[in-house]
Amino acid sequence: MAKIGTRCVHAGYSPKKGEPRQLPIIQSTTFKYETSDQMGRLFDLEDSGYFYTRLQNPTVDAVAAQLCDLEGGVGAILTSSGQAANLFAVINIAGAGDHVIAANNIYGGTFNLLGVTLPKFGIGITFLKADASNEEIEAAIRPNTKLVFGETISNPGVEVFDIERWAAVAHKNGLPLIIDNTFATPCLCRPFEWGADIVTHSTTKFIDGHGVSVGGAVVDSGNFPWDRYSGKFPGLTTPDASYHGLTYTKKFGKAAYIVKCTTHLMRDLGSMQSPQNAFYLHLGLQTLHLRMARHSESALKVAKWLEQCPDVAWVRYPGLESDPHHALALKYCPDGCSGVLCFGLKGGRGFDKRFLDALKLTTIETHVADCHTCVLHPASHTHRQLSDEQLREAGIAPDLIRFSVGLEDPEDIIEDLKQALQCAKRA
Repeated sequence: MAKIGTRCVHAGYSPKKGEPRQLPIIQSTTFKYETSDQMGRLFDLEDSGYFYTRLQNPTVDAVAAQLCDLEGGVGAILTSSGQAANLFAVINIAGAGDHVIAANNIYGGTFNLLGVTLPKFGIGITFLKADASNEEIEAAIRPNTKLVFGETISNPGVEVFDIERWAAVAHKNGLPLIIDNTFATPCLCRPFEWGADIVTHSTTKFIDGHGVSVGGAVVDSGNFPWDRYSGKFPGLTTPDASYHGLTYTKKFGKAAYIVKCTTHLMRDLGSMQSPQNAFYLHLGLQTLHLRMARHSESALKVAKWLEQCPDVAWVRYPGLESDPHHALALKYCPDGCSGVLCFGLKGGRGFDKRFLDALKLTTIETHVADCHTCVLHPASHTHRQLSDEQLREAGIAPDLIRFSVGLEDPEDIIEDLKQALQCAKRA
């Protein structure tokens, strides 16, 4: 198999003689067929092909195949956002009356999706600390538990998830492990190699890399034995009345999960990625291996500088030898820990605000993980509705500043931090 850098450039789309070298944007809602039977067989899932872009589109499918190749899966779909990807990944196998277990340090939007919105639809949730013991995980499992969820590198706390250990506990109890691999990307970690069953992404972040397209992805490893636990996953292992009694595991084998995700959820909920945004994502994927190496290298330099800065109370970056997750980082992300780090300053919230306002090269924005260096203070911005106690319960320190190191020269980024700290002290 080719190296991952080569696959970033070539996977998903291979033009034949006389075809465009670059992936074409097929900007069409529908596709023509010559007979009624041809169209009918598509709707019965007897033939593969395109008939409506809400379900499938050649441009979107090529990019899904590109990402699937990088992750090492059997199939993938692109969604309209990372939030939609996580929603699809969960409700593809969990419904009213079911239960989900998740690490409590996951991205705030996902925490709210699982902890507030899905319970309104009858899906229960138990949040556990990412370092919960095997016994604590097993104690949280119920007869109606359908899956376990975590993030490779958490957002915003940048903690490394012990994928292999959680996968072992999940599989022992007949449960799949879903991993959000947004911050690591397949260039730094491939969760399937450590036992994960489903991978999700907010492709809006490093995979796009330029802040131009919102999107998400769900990738299926094809490894989880759904039929072995058929009573727990009837949506995959029993006839689907909406497709003339078709059973996904019998018809599609290892691809059962991802086919159901497309033909059922995308059909009914319609959170598809547009061909134009998929094209932007394709361009981002071609340079992903180069960018992730640079992001990781620069972030480590910035983290080391922050670590010795007298105005900084603490720094978290798994690439630092002093970081509590460094050993896990060496195991799961030996080639780098992405471009996101977090730290706290000694001066309190007033000092934090003066520091943020004094930054020049670095921009304050809700986005993260693209070529521009950006910063966010969750307690003042995305999580401002939470008390300090609630922030800690969500795994976010009240003084946490999330810092996303871009592709600028790291010395310039450090100079910006220096001048902002000096301005904050003078104010």
